[in-house]
Amino acid sequence: MSDQHLGVSVRRAQPADVDGLVACSSALFAEDAGTRDPSVSIGWPREFGAERFAAGIGDPTRLMLVADRDGEIVGHLAGAAAEGSAMRPVKVATLVSMYVQPVHRRSGLGERMIAQFSAWAREVGAELAEVTAYSANADAIRFYERNGFANHSVTLRTAL
Repeated sequence: MSDQHLGVSVRRAQPADVDGLVACSSALFAEDAGTRDPSVSIGWPREFGAERFAAGIGDPTRLMLVADRDGEIVGHLAGAAAEGSAMRPVKVATLVSMYVQPVHRRSGLGERMIAQFSAWAREVGAELAEVTAYSANADAIRFYERNGFANHSVTLRTAL
């Protein structure tokens, strides 16, 4: 599964991509959660990301995509599929995280990664796909809506 356009290929991650995945995840945490959610440890990717990404590369229930421009990882998408339960008896594919370096945004790269995620979700038998975005991240919400996702639920939170 690879897709080449404008010098950037979208492909499944390989073990050699772990450092690039950690770098993208670190940038995502700093840009998104770091500005919107003080309860999130923005150091998580540097501390635990390499192990998590390395494990995900070979896991058939997870999808790890990278956007590769001449050997530099300029974006990533991580997805996971989970079997249904008695309460919700459908297989669900979750887009866990996604990041594209700012210079590569609005180039269609995000849409290409979403398309590969959706194809993978169908291949593994998912009936639903979902993604979570911070309510304050209007750009991400619009992006996901343009790519077929719709608002389904709202999580309300208060500090204690």
